[in-house]
Amino acid sequence: MSCRFPGVHNPDEFWRLLRDGKSTIGTFPGHRAEGPHRTSHPDAATVNAGSFLDSVDGFDAEFFGTAPAEAAAMDPVQRLGLELAWEAVEDARMPASALAGRESDVVVGAAPSGYELLRKLSGSDREDHYAALGSSGALIANRVSHLLDLRGMSFCADSGQSSSLVSLALACERIRSGAVDTALAGGVHLIVDPEAGLGLANLGALSPDGTCFPFDARANGFVRGEGGAFVLLKRLDLAVADGDHIYAVVRGWGVASAGASSRMPDPSPGAQAAAVLAALRCADVAFDDVDYVEAHGTGTRLGDPAELAGLREVFRETGRSRPLTIGSVKANVGHLEPAAGIVGLVKAALCLDRARLVPQPNFRTPNPAVPDFPADFEVLPAARPWPGAPGRTLRAGVSAVGMGGTTAHVVLEQAPERDRAELRTRDEESTSTGALAVVPWVLSARSEPALREQAARLRELVAADTSLSAADVGHSLVSTRSSFAHRAVVLGGGREEALAGLELLAAGGDTARTVRGVATEPAGPVVFVFPGQGSQWLGMGRRLYAESEVFARAIDACGRALEPWLDWSLADLVTGAQAAPSPADGDAVVQPALFAMMVSLARLWRSLGVVPDAVVGHSQGEIAAACVSGALSLRDAARIVALRSRALTELAGLGGMTAVAAPRAWVEDRLEQWSGRLCVATVNGPASVVISGDPEPLDEFAALAARDGVRVRRLDVAYASHSHQVERIRDQVLEAAAGVSPRRTAVEFHSTVTGGALDTRLLGGSYWYDNLRSTVRFGEVVETLMRERGGVFVEVSPHPVLRVAMEETADALANAPVVVSTLHRDDGSAGEVLASLAELHVRGVPVDWRAVFAAHRPRRIALPTYAFQRRRYWLTAPDDTAMTDPGPTGHTSEAGPGTRTARLDSESAVLDLVCAETAVLLSVRDADLTGPDLVARSIETFKDLGFDSPTAVGLRNRLTAAAGVRLPATVAFTYPTPQRLARHLFSLLEPTTPDEPRTADGPAPESRSDDDLYALIDRGYV
Repeated sequence: MSCRFPGVHNPDEFWRLLRDGKSTIGTFPGHRAEGPHRTSHPDAATVNAGSFLDSVDGFDAEFFGTAPAEAAAMDPVQRLGLELAWEAVEDARMPASALAGRESDVVVGAAPSGYELLRKLSGSDREDHYAALGSSGALIANRVSHLLDLRGMSFCADSGQSSSLVSLALACERIRSGAVDTALAGGVHLIVDPEAGLGLANLGALSPDGTCFPFDARANGFVRGEGGAFVLLKRLDLAVADGDHIYAVVRGWGVASAGASSRMPDPSPGAQAAAVLAALRCADVAFDDVDYVEAHGTGTRLGDPAELAGLREVFRETGRSRPLTIGSVKANVGHLEPAAGIVGLVKAALCLDRARLVPQPNFRTPNPAVPDFPADFEVLPAARPWPGAPGRTLRAGVSAVGMGGTTAHVVLEQAPERDRAELRTRDEESTSTGALAVVPWVLSARSEPALREQAARLRELVAADTSLSAADVGHSLVSTRSSFAHRAVVLGGGREEALAGLELLAAGGDTARTVRGVATEPAGPVVFVFPGQGSQWLGMGRRLYAESEVFARAIDACGRALEPWLDWSLADLVTGAQAAPSPADGDAVVQPALFAMMVSLARLWRSLGVVPDAVVGHSQGEIAAACVSGALSLRDAARIVALRSRALTELAGLGGMTAVAAPRAWVEDRLEQWSGRLCVATVNGPASVVISGDPEPLDEFAALAARDGVRVRRLDVAYASHSHQVERIRDQVLEAAAGVSPRRTAVEFHSTVTGGALDTRLLGGSYWYDNLRSTVRFGEVVETLMRERGGVFVEVSPHPVLRVAMEETADALANAPVVVSTLHRDDGSAGEVLASLAELHVRGVPVDWRAVFAAHRPRRIALPTYAFQRRRYWLTAPDDTAMTDPGPTGHTSEAGPGTRTARLDSESAVLDLVCAETAVLLSVRDADLTGPDLVARSIETFKDLGFDSPTAVGLRNRLTAAAGVRLPATVAFTYPTPQRLARHLFSLLEPTTPDEPRTADGPAPESRSDDDLYALIDRGYV
């Protein structure tokens, strides 16, 4: 559910208002009185009393993807409807994308706000491209359907003051019929000009006291109210199955018309009784089982007695044996007219959800027009628990009555006990399964200010409720909220650390545990990169094996695949168990262990939604890459790595490898003197090379490099991979890979042997010898991928050994790809993986955050709704709605509403006019913009200033009216800056000879051809 009233922004705040018996009724805010002119009508005080929102001109156009001009043209009831619909979906604890594309209805009750009069007085109705869309009542529902991509019925109902409850009944009927299984029903009401209520005052419906007294002896009319509410309806069995929070169940509904039974607008007790009886039949419940009715309760002299007479008729028809508790929310928030029914329904649902009845404001003495009132009715002076025996189902009715005689009634009952019991069990389980060591709190918004406010709202909520666990908050953020471009991930080691991170984020700051970014569409593939040796460390999988079931299962699977060729436990080694061998025990241990780590880490990445489009392996890392891509089975890959690493032990002590921080050309130039004894083993990046060969030449090369100031480092490897020495074990390596059956796979395999993409069916026996003997062309492959494809590069290893080289390659490119690692020898925990996952997420890579919480059975809790960043979008009526002044050429020109004539006797005066009128049109986007501001920017194009085609037409209309000359619709694009347009306009105002064309800077507008216009369209101006 969602709701909005003065000072009330959500159902929780509404509940506090109801529980405390408070009211939002006051007077029309003075700062809003800029619409149509006020009068001295004797009922002015009456219509200015009501429940009015402080402002209705604000709207987050960016969030809703609305152009500024369109936002200003939209009736504010449309804007409010969009916000409330979005908030209702968020309150349902589901991302909006969960509804997209579904056959879901949107039904809304609404009425005109009076904005159309303002549109006419402002003159925008003559030039407003969006006026038709902005004024249509149907567009309230249609815009919601468009926003959420809902494909069911989209309908705006008008049955007067019962509109929103009739809408809800229609939605329920559609769900019951099987046409849809979800629907949004709501109602909105705004009052642009209070004096539009004079008709109601003349009718005697409004309270001259400015107070609403439902059921009271003082009842003399209602006061009008602004705001609205939306509810998301879902088929009950689906809601229970999905574990949704259910406020209440709509058990039955009925709609009836007064027909000719009473004189319009007098209420009809018979019609109201008929609607209640129809709802009871639909619900299949007895009236005796209904404890409370949220009545229409307008507090009018005729309305309350008629409604209670109708309820007494239901008493007689059903044989009810006990008094009925009644109430009316109109004493709290005023009469929201078309939205009144849905507001009453939200109140009743909150009461059922909390099993508590609330007091009725302004009730002192029963209305004497209702004989023997206490015999049948009770009005509560204070809040109290809902009466009834334990285990008894609580029920309430809700009524709404239209002035034309259409009455709707709905029967609600509390959520099923089974549902509440399941939720309690789920809550208990969620608190008993242990906590994550690092919990990600994922936030997003459409703008940076909104992101900061989201953080502030979340911190306020969590700080105020110590029962909320960090895991519950994290799970709810990723499972119930939509993801937008501006993103942040706060990684907390606990609740307090996360709260501190939110506080800094809200203030615009950062911590080392906060990852921020603006997501874009990922440009290029996700590339998994698997290094060779060097990333191993003792106990490299210990923490992750304990923290991640996915990783642990993958290690165990690798252990089973390696078992035929190992005499030690893989799980013991990667977890650092005492009985296990150490990575220092040789390559026959290191390479199988690293292979298993990399394959298992890749499995973990996949479980988090990060799936490779391509793989790149470095030396032995190609075996893991082939396995992860699906080209080799786990058993085949395990055999190759185990037997090949065993063969390598024969080379121990015969050679070595040295890392050189220099370009390949520099290294190769100096290796010539050791030809046949040293070679380039790997090229990792622009200035990262490894050489391989005999020990003595390696020492001599190191001395030479030191004299040239080049850094070198001897690697902790006892043999010379990728050198002539590998030829000694050729037969053993070919035997290790004999009989493998490589498969074709959808994941691209970029070979560092061949230097490019390779058909994975070629990864047979001889390839794995070439992989060990040839130069590793890693830097070349990565540079080509980054330059041609962009992409995201994930180093899948227990410690990043290639990330620096990849970052150096990326830094040389105009659009540097994203590069992340997995674990680090200083931190082998899941928290390190989550930090890299956050880096990918904030840059737009699809990830699955829900998988992080899957094993902990957390709750979906209520979170703050979106922090809309509203700006003013409003049509303004001028002080004088029509005026006639002498025109610049001495004649009188009639200017339309909102325009003016001016003395245009110089080019600078014309420029002032153009800039002033431009500022008026752009003020819907920037309220502080003035004509003098634009004079200083008059060489900027209208397009750069924010014009689109409708705005250009609007400027043409205003200049035509002000200057009294004919201008084409495309004049702002033909003369694309204010300066050039002013020069052209001034040329049209100057006296000319009969044969002289009235034009400047180009042909006269009248002579511009269709081809010219199409050229402007092609260039994007029109």
